[in-house]
Amino acid sequence: MNDHKGILLESGTNELEIVEFQVGSNRFGINVIKVKEIIQPIPVTFIPHAHPHVEGIIQLRGEVLPVIQVGKVLGLPIVSNTEQEKYVVAEFNKQKVVFHVDNVTQIHRISWNQIEKPSDLYQGGTSHVIGVIKREEEMLLLLDFERIIMDINPESGISVDSVKKMGKRERSNKKIVIAEDSPLLRKLLHDTLNEAGYVNLEFFENGKDALNYLESLEKISPDVSEHVQMVVTDIEMPQMDGHALTKMIKGNNNLSKLPVVIFSSLITDDLRHKGDQVGAEDQVSKPEITELVLKIDQYIL
Repeated sequence: MNDHKGILLESGTNELEIVEFQVGSNRFGINVIKVKEIIQPIPVTFIPHAHPHVEGIIQLRGEVLPVIQVGKVLGLPIVSNTEQEKYVVAEFNKQKVVFHVDNVTQIHRISWNQIEKPSDLYQGGTSHVIGVIKREEEMLLLLDFERIIMDINPESGISVDSVKKMGKRERSNKKIVIAEDSPLLRKLLHDTLNEAGYVNLEFFENGKDALNYLESLEKISPDVSEHVQMVVTDIEMPQMDGHALTKMIKGNNNLSKLPVVIFSSLITDDLRHKGDQVGAEDQVSKPEITELVLKIDQYIL
């Protein structure tokens, strides 16, 4: 798996590679960037009173990592001790975790515009599905792994309290466009940035919608900075990812002056160069909301 990362896609192409895995008869996907390695299951140490989705902990090369049974997360029947079971060792949000799945099958290279947003009609408010990839005879579901971790440990998410510790802040009417596909994180960002004094926020659930909005402002005035003062974007989003959005903004003469800060679980030392390549002014790893606020202060004032 680590060898495969040497051929990852160029930044801003709006493409990604997905590791396909199975739980029961269902097929799911995880962004290959999040995957450190895939290993055979090893003995797990049970932890009393742990969250029901957590099987226990393992030691891997000196690190103690939690093992999450994905079948339990999704409410699917658990079939134990099959020969195909795998541990997917993942890293995001500045933490490592192991996902226990029934099998890992293949890697797909696709475009974000091939990924459809789940319909509110069938996903409900508690769904862990953030995208649907239609293939010839089946569908592949992209899971919200950040939400899976937050459901187990709410303190690992964005916290309004951390912003309150920054002290009393002045209100600002300067407008910020935010592209974030997760409804949960949109709500958290709304609350935390309001607490930080930023109340003029325009949210979009993918980069394509955010770009369409910014381009519509060009028709009103070529100087878009009269209407919007900053863009904050996630990376992983259906239709158009944050790297492609940033590249499009920086390639447009009327938009290029807008500061763009990428706020994503995929900001690591190994991947930071991708945001640099597309021209982002800064990059902040989720869930470091206070750092994001400080970056907004820096670029918007």
